[in-house]
Amino acid sequence: MQPLELYIHIPFCVKKCAYCDFLSGPAGEKEKEEYVKMLVDEIRKCPDTVQNYRVISIFFGGGTPSLLTGEQIGRLMDTVREIFTLDEDAEITMEMNPGTVTEEKLRKYRQAGVNRLSIGLQSVNDEELRLLGRIHTYEEFLEAYHLARANGFANINVDLISAIPGQTVESWRRTLEQVMALSPEHISAYSLILEEGTTFYKKYVEDEAKEGPKLPDEDAERQMYWDTETLMEKNGYHRYEISNYAKEGYACRHNLGYWERIPYLGFGIGAASLVPGDLIGKCRKLEGKMSRYTNPDQLREYAHSYRNKFQAELLTETEEMEEFMFLGLRKMNGISKKEFSEYFGKSLEDIYGEPICKLESLKLLEQDDDRVWLTKRGIDVSNSVFVEFLLEE
Repeated sequence: MQPLELYIHIPFCVKKCAYCDFLSGPAGEKEKEEYVKMLVDEIRKCPDTVQNYRVISIFFGGGTPSLLTGEQIGRLMDTVREIFTLDEDAEITMEMNPGTVTEEKLRKYRQAGVNRLSIGLQSVNDEELRLLGRIHTYEEFLEAYHLARANGFANINVDLISAIPGQTVESWRRTLEQVMALSPEHISAYSLILEEGTTFYKKYVEDEAKEGPKLPDEDAERQMYWDTETLMEKNGYHRYEISNYAKEGYACRHNLGYWERIPYLGFGIGAASLVPGDLIGKCRKLEGKMSRYTNPDQLREYAHSYRNKFQAELLTETEEMEEFMFLGLRKMNGISKKEFSEYFGKSLEDIYGEPICKLESLKLLEQDDDRVWLTKRGIDVSNSVFVEFLLEE
């Protein structure tokens, strides 16, 4: 049985954060319950061919999945077990906002099978949290974190954001140090990105932030980036991907699956999938081919057609090769020449020999007999490196 990952999108939140461009928004209890019913129906509509696969991970993302009740999460997990073969040790992650947690919810999430939490903290500084539009304080995060530990969660990720308006190198270090002192198994540390359509984009790009806290300058942002790796490594957190750090044995298996292009099925509004043709449905032209599709991003459209199976985008070999490089090189151990050759029937050197040689001479890449990976300098300019692996159709 081939491995398969599941992503379940919960698009609800208490209110939109100033930096967030995810598909999410507020909703009442009636709307949440109707949505859960649609998710159950969508999961049950999967083709029989899912029985050829075993689910190795499930990720409840959002939005704020922890706005759902324990009973609703339990119902979704029961449906997954009804339709899919779930590995006994499958990693089952739920994203959680500290301002939405109760002991009863945590207890029922555990009973449903959730065994990993990803808690969105972002900063230990309450003023920075307020600027981001978060609904919680640092103290409320601490309460939620300790409550999760008390209810048996032994695998917890904490999300952090650097380069927040008004943030200094020193305040970022305090955030890292205070979070590491709690000893979570995993820490995701992202640099703030100003996404078009967000409150921050309007303020800092369109209006140029004439009032209020300013974004850290380029030198400060770069120092925060360097300090992150130094402090993490010093405290026992191994960097295994550009923005992700983990204690030994606690790298996020679900995210590793994305970067290694393990097939995944997405459920819910706007959820994306990358799957072999037999998981799309009875569509012969896709048999044996990798394809991508995305559910409608409007709730009304999603409610009428969970997936338009026959309009899946069939990936070309060129697109698959590019994805293999872009995603694989995000990992610190890079990509395997052998795996490339086995998958595509062509050697990596024949396809990418020239850019690899060029990037190696610039000390942006290193390689050995089997693997190719980014150097520290290459990580710093990773987007420029990835461009080198675009192929002409």
